[in-house]
Amino acid sequence: MSQQTFRIGTRGSPLALWQAHRVRDGLIEAWGLAPDAVEIVVIRTTGDAIQDRPLSEAGGKGLFVKEIDEALLDGRVDLSVHSAKDLPTALAEGTELAATLPRADVRDVLIGGSAPTLDALREGAVIGTASLRRGALVRRRRPDLKVVTFRGNVHSRLEKLAGGEVDATMLALAGLTRLGLERHATEIMDAETFPPALGQGAIAVTARAGDASTREALAKLDCPETAAALICERAFLAVLDGSCRTPIAGLARVDGEKLSFRGMVLSVDGARVVEAAREGAATDAAALGAAAGEDVRSRAPADLLAVFG
Repeated sequence: MSQQTFRIGTRGSPLALWQAHRVRDGLIEAWGLAPDAVEIVVIRTTGDAIQDRPLSEAGGKGLFVKEIDEALLDGRVDLSVHSAKDLPTALAEGTELAATLPRADVRDVLIGGSAPTLDALREGAVIGTASLRRGALVRRRRPDLKVVTFRGNVHSRLEKLAGGEVDATMLALAGLTRLGLERHATEIMDAETFPPALGQGAIAVTARAGDASTREALAKLDCPETAAALICERAFLAVLDGSCRTPIAGLARVDGEKLSFRGMVLSVDGARVVEAAREGAATDAAALGAAAGEDVRSRAPADLLAVFG
């Protein structure tokens, strides 16, 4: 393994590069590799290029991984690093989830320009977000607020907020912390009342299916507890055919050998929610997530189910 070299595919945003460097440093430390044995290859994705409309209108969150998957499959890179919440429900054929790094804080934060908390925002204030989930949860709590599409990387969103384009925005605490920008958060949302995106806070590494040497190298970086939580959450998504066209939230927690999960689907306006919870052995993560998904699907009104496509 000391002679192995790796090329890591990643998007070029500051947060994506932070995550890729985290994997690079982990591989170098775990296997005693020379620094030049692990190369980071920046790949521009369709999702990065689209800034003028929600990704739900352009083809979904898979647009953040399409070009990177192509580079992985044709051998230009050996592994790819993603925010787990950006992975499509079904991975590209010929690729597989190879490792999941320890999860960071899963909570969302409000960054208020005109008021520090969601409840303190004036009536009719404007919140910018690229997430249907965050928009639905905001509308559920404050139906008087106006939610607008707000695209771009973390730094550009902070600049737009400072420029007065919106009264507040929402981001993941994990991303802010990784970039050293957590000081901008004016309110940290409670994960029980404002549940995160499935996979939020986790870094996922994919590789070519059957690439045993890369899987072996990544095994030392894999966090079993985070992996079990992600398996559960993605199983919930799979049953609901979840995508960024659907406001879906939820969180799996692993405590020793036990796993607990709560997931929900919301209407876009936040007025309706169907949720389910499951507890069991962490080794049954996929079954628990799928069972919760089937429960939600069986109870959701037909018109709410229609958004699943």
